[in-house]
Order: sequence, then C-alpha cells, then structure tokens
Amino acid sequence: MKTRSPLMSLMVAMAKGFVRDKMTLFWSVAFPLMFLVLFGGIFTDQGAAKLDVVQVGQVSVLDDLPKLARETLGEGFTVEKRQSLDAALQKLKDGDIDGVVTQRGDEVVIHFSAADQVKAAQVQGWFSGLVQVANQAATDTPPKFKLTTEQVEDEGLKQIQYVTPSLLGWAVAMSAAFGAALNLVSWRVNGLLRRLRLAPIPTSSVVMARVGVSLVVALGQAAIFIGLATALFGLKLSGWWPLVIPLLAAGTLAFLSIGMLGGAISKTEEGAIGLANFIVLPMAFLSGSFFPLDGAPTWLQIISNCLPLKHLNQGMLDVMVRDQGPSAIVLPMIILLGFALVLGGIAAKLFRWDT
Repeated sequence: MKTRSPLMSLMVAMAKGFVRDKMTLFWSVAFPLMFLVLFGGIFTDQGAAKLDVVQVGQVSVLDDLPKLARETLGEGFTVEKRQSLDAALQKLKDGDIDGVVTQRGDEVVIHFSAADQVKAAQVQGWFSGLVQVANQAATDTPPKFKLTTEQVEDEGLKQIQYVTPSLLGWAVAMSAAFGAALNLVSWRVNGLLRRLRLAPIPTSSVVMARVGVSLVVALGQAAIFIGLATALFGLKLSGWWPLVIPLLAAGTLAFLSIGMLGGAISKTEEGAIGLANFIVLPMAFLSGSFFPLDGAPTWLQIISNCLPLKHLNQGMLDVMVRDQGPSAIVLPMIILLGFALVLGGIAAKLFRWDT
C-alpha cells in the first residue's frame, strides 16, 4: 500500500482540523455568506459624495449656465470636457468617473454606471433638476430639453454584481488569517509543533501544507459564493471572471502571512482569534467590502489604498463585472504578493516552535 508523503499527510490533517472546527467554519464561510444573502436580497444604499462628470461636446444646459448657477453646480459635482465619447464611457465603466453627459439635438443624455447605485441616482437627479431649470427659463414656451438616461453596463445587471466580489474577498481573508493563526497557536500549545520539529519532516512541508489547505478552502469559498449568487440573485459573470483564481491565490498568500504573523506573536488560541478579528474585520470596512468609500475623507481613502483587501476586492470587481482583461490583475497581484513576502518574512523571524 502506497504511503502518503509528509506534505500530503499534513495537508489532510489540517483539512480535517478545518472541517471539524465548527467555529472556524462559521467565521470563514457561514458568517460572510450571511452578508451575501443580506446584501443580495435587501441592499441598502449608502451616503453621498461629490460627483465627477465628463461632458462630451456641447451641452446647452451646462454651457449656458449663469455664473451663480455654475458656482452652485460646483458644490455638487465637477464637470470635465472631453472629445472622445468612447474614452469617457470606458472611464465610466472602470469606475474612474461618475457620469458622462452628451446632447443629441434637444435631448440631454446622461450615461451612468450601475456599479454605484447611489452615485447613479445622484447624477440623474442633478441633471433632471438642471433640465427643469433650463426649461423653466424659456417661459411661455413648451419645454425645450428632454432628459434621457443610459446605463453603460447591461441593464440586466443587479447590485449583486458588485456585492459578491467584495464579500468573497472578505471571506477569503477571514479563512486564511484565522486558519493560519489558530493552527500555529493550537499546535504550539498542545506540543504538536515540537513533535513535528523532531520528526523527519522539513519545515517547508509544514508551511506548504498550510498554504495548500488555504488555497483549496479559498477555491471552495469562491465556488460557493459565485454559485449561490448566480442561482439565487442573478449574478452575471464577465468573460474574464476565471482570472479571479490567480487573484484569490495571491490574496490567500497575503492573508496567510497576516495569520502567521498573528500566530507567531499570540500565546493562546483566544488571543490568536482576537488578533485576527482585530485585523481583518476593520480592514473589511476600510476596504469597501460592505459599502463604497467614495464619500470618505481623503486620509481614510489613503489608508484604504494601503490595505491588501482593497486591492483584492478591486481586482475581482474588475474581472468579474467590468470585463477587464489580465492587465487589471497585474497591480493587485504585485501588491498582494508583496504583502505576503514582507509579512511572511517577519512572521518567520518571530516564529517559535514551543511556548
């Protein structure tokens, strides 16, 4: 009978430990899934922010505004003039701007993105008011301008398109960080790490086993989240959605390194769980996993851009929903792997085999 390699034996042991630990299963899968169902079924819109709008060509309701009205307009959104409609619409799809306005005869056309329902409604509301003001200015005459709104994405897309990637990223971060931290501390406390050190098993096998299990769990989470969102809430995936797999792998490594660092400095299982929670849960809020941060102060957005979960969420949104190709995952993967390398090195320096 063929015997298992030390690496495979460790992976099987870790996988069994993950499945048998009901608390880890709850925090890694069930808890994030609760948010997916909640946000997918009853999504609550969030607050407002200043809007960035691109004007293509001449638009009378903007070009003919008096000075006072233009100053008032500037309090709600900024208008930038561009020549290329296709380039402006692409920036709108990418989430770089909040609306595109053009004019066809007496018809004012507002292009919006369903990626942020709040800003889409704000853009349409602002220009609806401007059109009404322009029509009222032409007294004793029929309304001159008509407002038309056009969504840049497929109008069949729902808010679940934008909720699923961010909650999946949070779930992967939770499972990788919790799993690594809890494994290290529990094995150290019960003496298993000491026995592994004395056994003819290289340290690399222990690390690779933990990495292998975490990657399998991340792929399982992706299958559950995407399958559930597709079956129950009408999730529609872009043609580039398989690129989430390398993104999830890089994200798993990044959060494994965070978990390993937490496990290296924690002395008890409770301390490891608390530390992992202390790191991952606030990071989820600061990375836009639950709501967009476009209206947040600049300093808060700077902090958000320094967090690995923000880049994991953004990369998955680009390839799952916005139909962007491989170039969209290059920068997020570099950042995630950089986090994994730096924090993994620190964790290795602080690692202890026993208490």
